Amino acid sequence: MRCILLLATFTLSIMISGCVSWGDCSYYSNDNARQIEHDGLLREYIVYVPSSYDGKKEIPVVLNFHGYAGLASDYLKYADMRPQAEKDTFLLVYPQGACLNGFSHWNAALPGGDNKSDVDDIGFIRALLGDLNTDYNLDEERIYACGYSNGGMMSYALACYESDRIAAVGSISGALLDQSAACSPSHPIPIINLHGTSDDVLAYNGGSDFISVQSTIDFWVEFNEASKSAAIATDRNIEHQVYSNDMTGVSVEHYKYNGEGHIWFKNEYQGSNASQLVWDFFSKYDINGSRR
Repeated sequence: MRCILLLATFTLSIMISGCVSWGDCSYYSNDNARQIEHDGLLREYIVYVPSSYDGKKEIPVVLNFHGYAGLASDYLKYADMRPQAEKDTFLLVYPQGACLNGFSHWNAALPGGDNKSDVDDIGFIRALLGDLNTDYNLDEERIYACGYSNGGMMSYALACYESDRIAAVGSISGALLDQSAACSPSHPIPIINLHGTSDDVLAYNGGSDFISVQSTIDFWVEFNEASKSAAIATDRNIEHQVYSNDMTGVSVEHYKYNGEGHIWFKNEYQGSNASQLVWDFFSKYDINGSRR
């Protein structure tokens, strides 16, 4: 079995592993979670259904991925988007990562090759969406993915490898793995990125297995054929950069939290925390581009 480097911990530390081993992850079990079997594993995810949903109209979906070693039920409270789901009526889903060396994780790349694990998380999300479709009237053009830390990596992976389902992506204190050459979405992907300059887990300037925030922004700006010159606004220590494509309406947006660390940001930019910023960005797009 291959040795791996595990990145982006929910407990805000980097852990160097040995070789792949499933170990005991029975404590990563969530109350009131839906369960499906995929690729020989029993997988869980939590669904929050807003009280305004009556099943008559199609409902957008937001997938929100926890960080390394995270528990979905705890992460739901930490990166809480329920107020936004209630206000604007979208289905909110917190999937649970599979076990690796005794800790939950997301495999933010396709299985095979020099990879972080053998878990088929891309396939799991595809199966998860199919399972949701049995009970809810999903808006297939408005499925979004965001995540924190290792969960941000997973969101980028869905943009790269499952773009036929994903309309827009958000990364909070996450990173794009140094595999961008294999990333080939089928359509322009709106991207929102929030990152602190003092992140001591996934450094703002990159690391051995993941690229810098600026290189990540540059990659998506180039892919989306957006302007290489950003419109910039500031609020206290937060700098908001917007790279736009006026033809498609698709933008890449970066919130640079100067002096902030490895967190889901609760401090506000012009009155909005990370949860609100992400949803406000997602709500502008469907899989065909700008909705406005």
